[in-house]
Amino acid sequence: MTHFSGLLSFLAMIWCSMLTAQVSGIVSDVETGDPLPYAAIRSIQTNQGAITDANGTYSLENPGIYEVSYAGYLSDTVDLSAQGQHILLNTHPLTLDAVVVSGTKTFKRQTRTPVIVSVISRAALEQVQACNLAEGLRFQPGLRVETDCQTCNYTQLRMNGLGGGYSQIRINGRPIFSPLTGLYGMEQLPANMIERIEVVRGGGSVLYGSGAIGGTVNVITRLPAVNNAELSYSVQHIGSQTTDQLANANATVLSHSGKAGASVFLHFRDRPTYDHNGDHFSELPALRNQSFGSNLFFLPDKNQKLEISLSSLNEYRYGGEEDKEPPHLAAQSEERTHTIFMGSADYQINFNSDRSSVIAYFAGQFTRRTHYTGILPDDPIELMNHLQNPPYGRSANTTWQGGLQINHQLSNGPGQRHVLTMGTEVVADDVFDEIQSYGYQVDQHSQNMGVFAQSDWQLTPSINLLTGLRMDRHNRIDRQLFNPRIALLYRLRNTTQFRVSWGTGFRAPQAFDADLHIAFAGGGVSRITLDPDLREERSQSLSASINYDHADDYWIAGFTLEGFHTRLEDAFYLDPDGEDEFGQRLIKRNGSGSTVQGITLELRANLDQKIQMETGLTVQSSLFDTPVEWIEGLPAMRPFLRTPDEYGYATLSFLPPDAGSPPSM
Repeated sequence: MTHFSGLLSFLAMIWCSMLTAQVSGIVSDVETGDPLPYAAIRSIQTNQGAITDANGTYSLENPGIYEVSYAGYLSDTVDLSAQGQHILLNTHPLTLDAVVVSGTKTFKRQTRTPVIVSVISRAALEQVQACNLAEGLRFQPGLRVETDCQTCNYTQLRMNGLGGGYSQIRINGRPIFSPLTGLYGMEQLPANMIERIEVVRGGGSVLYGSGAIGGTVNVITRLPAVNNAELSYSVQHIGSQTTDQLANANATVLSHSGKAGASVFLHFRDRPTYDHNGDHFSELPALRNQSFGSNLFFLPDKNQKLEISLSSLNEYRYGGEEDKEPPHLAAQSEERTHTIFMGSADYQINFNSDRSSVIAYFAGQFTRRTHYTGILPDDPIELMNHLQNPPYGRSANTTWQGGLQINHQLSNGPGQRHVLTMGTEVVADDVFDEIQSYGYQVDQHSQNMGVFAQSDWQLTPSINLLTGLRMDRHNRIDRQLFNPRIALLYRLRNTTQFRVSWGTGFRAPQAFDADLHIAFAGGGVSRITLDPDLREERSQSLSASINYDHADDYWIAGFTLEGFHTRLEDAFYLDPDGEDEFGQRLIKRNGSGSTVQGITLELRANLDQKIQMETGLTVQSSLFDTPVEWIEGLPAMRPFLRTPDEYGYATLSFLPPDAGSPPSM
């Protein structure tokens, strides 16, 4: 009996020790491995639990079945043994925390980058029925896509109150969206070639060089993820007189091993001119687009990746007096034919247990354009000259970029991450644009070499410090330019991010998109040339923001409030230089300084992936220090032209059940 009692006591001691055994481990993101601080762990049996600390670690008194939850992530039920385990959580389908690359040139979670990065997903492009890049960018806070010519309808993107020449549009991170392409390219890039669009508002010269003062738009093209094929055709009627036809095709294929894949896109659009008021002059130009391309990847080894992208874009555009052929017989018209070839190749190799990587890249584009801009003269002699030598023009533009980037992650303690990024790149752009009849010609070679370094330091699970410096040597600037940046992120729990950033930038004295457009003015045409003494613009940008999102199992809602201030020195402006037999002459010169500042508010909500609301409003001012005479004879003005003080957007979407596409907010 004594032995039996002793055995019972021994078993009871073991049972009690099991009940009080410590269970410990860490909760982290399944994709990035980043720890999740203050995640909730609740016992299914007792409803008791614990909260992870600032480093994402947990310690429980008893093993058992636990539910683990974290805002913005899918809850999970896990069996925690006495030894505990590493718990990995997947992001919630309604979360806003996408993986982005544009803000730091490295992959990071959207809520963990010190620079605000807005993401427009493929699902969002479908929801707003965007057929090209320009239509997709209309529904983003701080952005305004404007049409600057009624005849040809060329578009310009304004970011934080600054014109198109102040922002970069990139394809897969590469600046092959040239000045000439910038005139019409946003309408030439079809939506079905786009996987997502990443928008970074504010100065980005420290990473991207000239022309990134206002911000950067990075178009990420579609890469294969599964074997799939899609075909769509749509027709819309405009004013019961014009039919706009769209046909798209996409296909993706993966190898059995998953080490290689390809995606292919095809796009066709046919839209005749649209005359709204019956005066036989178009309000919308005729468009005929045919585009196709492919993205391919190959994994030679588990630590290596090669990506190749190739595209061909073709567009015919005509606006002006209808039913006149050839165009120079119309009272007033513009005709454009573009043929564009784009391509890029990226090779990445990881080593040092994936803590280091080297990326080598090359990208380029070639654009060939024929164009006509003219008004049929009234004078008999001028009319004879016009018919004998009509003002047809030709353009050619080549852009290429080559570079090398090195990333290295330093060893840190729990909850910390410190990534160093260094690189060098060369960008060259050749623009030739000529109309012999107008005595107009642009023949320009621009080349820029940049060297950049960046430190992305996760000081604590809540604080991230981003610092960087870039040196540029541009062939049209007689000295090296240095542009620093510093940005700080503070994360409050997983719902709120506070950001503040400061950086400098520049814009080189070269031809930009608007300079390559021949506009109608006063019965003739206006042409822009560059002042031989034109200097670069310099900028200092400061921004601060608060971002809040709350996610439940069925809904998510949030807002972003951002304030921005940009100071420009030697700001470019157009100075009237009289008229000649063809029309008005304008010269781009350096003016006094100017200040652009304002606030942007974005609101968003999604209920169970069935109802989605997004809205954004920007209130800003863009003023020169001293008034500028834009048109000879009219009073000088301080405000920037064509820059409204308030602009915004709003969308409300009702999604069918089981739509299967997460929202884009």
